[in-house]
Amino acid sequence: MYTGFATFRGRIITYWITTALVVFQLGSGGIADILRPSYVVEGMVHLGYPVYFCVILGVWKVLGAIAVLLPRTPRLKEWAYAGALFDLTGAAASHLAAGDPALKLVGPLLFAGFALVSWALRPASRRDLAVS
Repeated sequence: MYTGFATFRGRIITYWITTALVVFQLGSGGIADILRPSYVVEGMVHLGYPVYFCVILGVWKVLGAIAVLLPRTPRLKEWAYAGALFDLTGAAASHLAAGDPALKLVGPLLFAGFALVSWALRPASRRDLAVS
């Protein structure tokens, strides 16, 4: 049996699932950062960041979520994926530096993994051919 279509289809499904997770994480996290509910403020203060940093991060996360979904913007997507990776690995490093339990690292690193999978599986139409 020919499995090329099934493999291609599985790749596309995996791409869209991981992309949806990354966009949800960036978008919802960004909106929460912008709105600054008490749990976000407490988390930022615990990690040693100033509260105004929430809005800066939040705006960039929302813009990153939009960029990942926009068609025909491959260079912008590269930057959005890089920003997501910087944000998520930075969050893990911040929790580690704050002395938080290892369990606090799981979420950011898991979503960093989703971002990497989404980036690696993106279709040719969503790639920056000058970089690939």
